[in-house]
Amino acid sequence: MSDTAKLQVAGKEVDYPVLTGSVGPDVVDIRKLYAQTGTFTYDPGFTSTASCESGLTYIDGDEGVLLHRGYPIGQLAEQSSFMEVAYLLLNGELPGKDELDKFNNTITRHTMLHEQLATFYRGFRRDAHPMAVMCGVVGALSAFYHDSTDITDPKQRMIASHRLIAKMPTIAAMAYKYSVGQPFLYPDNSLSYTGNFLRMTFGVPAEEYVVNPVVEKALDRIFILHADHEQNASTSTVRLAGSSGANPFACIAAGIACLWGPAHGGANEAALNMLHEIGRPERIPEFIARAKDKNDPFRLMGFGHRVYKNYDPRATVMQKTVREVFKELNVSDPVFEVALQLEEMALKDDYFVEKKLFPNVDFYSGVILSAIGFPTTMFTALFALARTVGWVAQWNEMISDPEQKIGRPRQLYTGPVQRDYVPVDKR
Repeated sequence: MSDTAKLQVAGKEVDYPVLTGSVGPDVVDIRKLYAQTGTFTYDPGFTSTASCESGLTYIDGDEGVLLHRGYPIGQLAEQSSFMEVAYLLLNGELPGKDELDKFNNTITRHTMLHEQLATFYRGFRRDAHPMAVMCGVVGALSAFYHDSTDITDPKQRMIASHRLIAKMPTIAAMAYKYSVGQPFLYPDNSLSYTGNFLRMTFGVPAEEYVVNPVVEKALDRIFILHADHEQNASTSTVRLAGSSGANPFACIAAGIACLWGPAHGGANEAALNMLHEIGRPERIPEFIARAKDKNDPFRLMGFGHRVYKNYDPRATVMQKTVREVFKELNVSDPVFEVALQLEEMALKDDYFVEKKLFPNVDFYSGVILSAIGFPTTMFTALFALARTVGWVAQWNEMISDPEQKIGRPRQLYTGPVQRDYVPVDKR
C-alpha cells in the first residue's frame, strides 16, 4: 500500500487505500465503498476495474509488452515450447528437464477420450460449427470424469487441469474429422503435443502421417501466443463461473462459449475474410483509402487492438513465422500475397502509423492457419485449444485465492420505480 485516495460523496469524505502491484498501474481499493457511502461505481465493460489479483500475465498496452510470469512473450515463442509455457502458467516457474519430461508424460497419458464420447459426437449435425461441438463435449466431460470435480481438493484440481489441457486437441481434432466425414484418429503417444494434434486432424488410417517440423513449430508458436491474455472476456467468464463453485469442465465450457463471439475469438477469421474480399494485391490501395474514409463502414480487420496501443508483441513473432510457413509449403495463393503487401503498405502509411493501427496477432494467425490447411470454422476452436492452458491456470489461481468471492457485479437501475399491480380487466 503506497497512498490513499479521497472520495467525496454527498458531503462525506472517505479514504480508500491505493494498492501497488509488482508492475503496472496502482489500483484504488473500493471494496468498502457501498458499505461506507451507499454508492457503487459505474464501469460498463469493467475497463477501469481490477476484478482480481493475479500473478499470471501482465500486459502494458501502451508499450506493447506481454509477460507470462515475468517472461516476455517473444522469448517464450521463439525459444520455448507450448508445453513449457503450459507448465510455467500452471506452476509459476519454467520446468527443469526432469520436470518437463514428467509433465509431457502426464499430458500425453491423458489425451485419449472416453470411448462413449465418440457416440456423443454423432448427436450433432455434420455441419455443426466446431465451437458448438467443443462447448457440448467439454461440458459433458464432467459426466465422465467424476474423480476430478471436487474443487476443494488440490490434487483433483490438478488432475482436472491436466485432463483439460491434454484432451482439448483430441476434442478439437474429432470436431474437424466429424465435420468432413472422416474417421476419428486415436492419439499417438510418440508425438509432441502439437504434432499429435496435426496428425489427429489431417491424418487418415489408410496411410502414415508425417509431421512437417516447420508447420509443427509454427502451430506451436500460435498456441504459445494464445495461451493466456490476462482478464479478457472469456477468462473473466471462466473466473466468474468458477466463483460459484462450478466444476472445472463446466467453467472451461463457459469460456469456450464466450470465446465463440466474433468480437473475441473470431477476429482472425474476420481478417482472413477481409483478405479474400480484397482478392488481389493491386486492389490494396482502394481498400486502404476506404479504411481512411470516415463515411465508409469498411475497417481493416487484424489491425489495431483493444489493449495494445503500440505494436502487438505477439505479431512480431507471427510476422516471421508467416514467411517460414509460406516458404516451406511453397504458398502462391494471391490472398497470401495480399496479406504481405497490405502489411508492408500499412506499416509505411502515416495514417496507420499515427493511429497506431499495426497488424495484430489475428492478422497473421488466420493467414498461417489457412496455409496449413485449417478451414476458417476451425480457427476459433484452435484458439480455445490454446487458451485452455490460461483458463485452467486462472481458474486454479482463483480457487486458491483466500479473498475470492462469488462474482456479483452491481448495476445502475434505470427502470420503473415501484408501482401497483392492476388486474387485467382494468388495464
